[in-house]
Amino acid sequence: MSASFKKAIVVGASSGIGEAIARRLADEGADVAIVARREDELKRVAASVPGGKIRPYAHDAADFEGVPALFERIVADLGGLDTLVYAAGAMPAIAEGEYSFEKDRTMVTVNLLGAMAWMNPAAARFQAAQSGTLVGISSIAGERGRRGNPGYCTSKAALSTYLESLRNRCSRYGVNVVTVKPGFVDTAMTRGMKGLFWLISADEAARQSLAMARRGSSASGFVPSRWALVALVVRMLPSFVFRKLNF
Repeated sequence: MSASFKKAIVVGASSGIGEAIARRLADEGADVAIVARREDELKRVAASVPGGKIRPYAHDAADFEGVPALFERIVADLGGLDTLVYAAGAMPAIAEGEYSFEKDRTMVTVNLLGAMAWMNPAAARFQAAQSGTLVGISSIAGERGRRGNPGYCTSKAALSTYLESLRNRCSRYGVNVVTVKPGFVDTAMTRGMKGLFWLISADEAARQSLAMARRGSSASGFVPSRWALVALVVRMLPSFVFRKLNF
C-alpha cells in the first residue's frame, strides 16, 4: 500500500535535500513544519511557498531536551502528523592527519543523536496509530569506514543501523520506516569537493527519496539506485585492499 503525506515534519529543512523535500511535500498539498537552526533560512523557505503550507520552527539539533515539547507543539499546530523526515546533517572538512574530537562530536550529534531525538517520539506516535512514515537521510558513506572522514562514516553507519532497527521494530505495526542513502548530491555540504561523480541536484534526490518512501514498503535504498552496485563492490573488498584506496 502506498503511503500518503498530509502532515509532515522535516528536520534539517533550511537547505539541501531537506529543503527540497519540504518544498515537494508542500507542492503536493501537505502541511509541512520545517525545523532547523537557521531561522532566517527557514523563513525564506516558508515565504517562498504560497498558501502558508510551510511553517518554520527554529531549533538546534543539539538541543535534545527541547525536542519533546517542540514535537508536541508542532503536532498540535499541524492538527496531526503522518510523516517525519530527518535530513539534518553535518560534514566539516577534515584535513589529512587531523583528529578533531569537536568535529566528530558535531557529526555524531547532528547526524545520529538528533535523528534519535526526533524519531523516537514520532515512532511511538505512529506505532500507537499503526500508521505513519519515518524517513532518514543516511549516506553511502555509512557502508564502509573510509579514511577521509572517520566521524562522518561512523555517524551515517550508526544512523543506517538505527533506522534498520526501527524498521524491524515498527513495521509490524504498520509504520513505514525508510532509509535513504544518497551518493553525491549538489548541496552546500559537497560544494568545492573534488572527485565527485554521478552528481545529482538536491531536488532530484528529494524526488527519488519521496518516491521510495511513497511505496510504503519500509524500504532501504540508494539514491540514485546505481549506487547500490558501488556499495556492493565496496562491501566485498577485503580490508587489506580497502585500506590502500584513497576513497
